[in-house]
Amino acid sequence: MPWLRPPIAESITHKWARRIAVTVIGGTVCLIGLALVVLPGPAFIVLPIGLGILGIEYAWARRWLARAKEAANGVVDGIRSNSPWRKPSKGESPAPPPVD
Repeated sequence: MPWLRPPIAESITHKWARRIAVTVIGGTVCLIGLALVVLPGPAFIVLPIGLGILGIEYAWARRWLARAKEAANGVVDGIRSNSPWRKPSKGESPAPPPVD
């Protein structure tokens, strides 16, 4: 059934069109995220979204996104471990009351 298969040129064109679209959209979102680093806005949300879009086509973007996730998890864990509202672990004495 050769009439059911798309021509090779059409398949290649579709792949390139998708790659170009992903690159343009993901790159634009990343550039907006970079601008939001210095402008008021949620850069820490927009940049990973852009990397996620670029990660659809590019392995380097997936690696950068994985590093960003690890860094964010480290920050969150550091904040949680130093929180005055955290419960002490077994064998750990509770924090002393604040001095006025």
